[in-house]
Amino acid sequence: MEVKIEPLKGFTTQIGHLVSQMNYARRTALKAVEGLTATELDYLPSKDGNSIGALLLHMAAVEKGFQIETFEGRSPNEEEMKEWGAAYSLGEQGRKKINGQPLDYYLTKLEEIRHRTLKEFERKTDDWLYENTPWAHHSSNHYFIWFHVFEDEINHRGQIRVIRKMLTNE
Repeated sequence: MEVKIEPLKGFTTQIGHLVSQMNYARRTALKAVEGLTATELDYLPSKDGNSIGALLLHMAAVEKGFQIETFEGRSPNEEEMKEWGAAYSLGEQGRKKINGQPLDYYLTKLEEIRHRTLKEFERKTDDWLYENTPWAHHSSNHYFIWFHVFEDEINHRGQIRVIRKMLTNE
């Protein structure tokens, strides 16, 4: 396995660097959940915690939300929020609605969302990465927003690793 940040075929230079980093974050996140059962994916580390399954769906929801915002130039609509709101917000809503699914369910969602991201990135230029765009009431650019997507994934990968260790110590 190569672990390099480098230009990738099909992408402009900087987008290739971004995709290299996103790919690494995803590979390590998938490694962290390898072989988990539906019961393990639903395990709650505390009464106010999030399950591994919910964290996986949250990763997909964050990426989906930023696809809508950066590729379509709008906020998620009511239908999209109905589908993705619990995963995006997590907490009580996530604990109620995200459970009972096998690992393949979450992996398929992650792959479907990432597939669209990569297809869109193939059409973008490095200049697009640096275009200013508002984010969370701050001035930002597309590069930072997409950095945040995999930064969030890395954060949750860490949570997943801790929860997985809790499962083996029970």
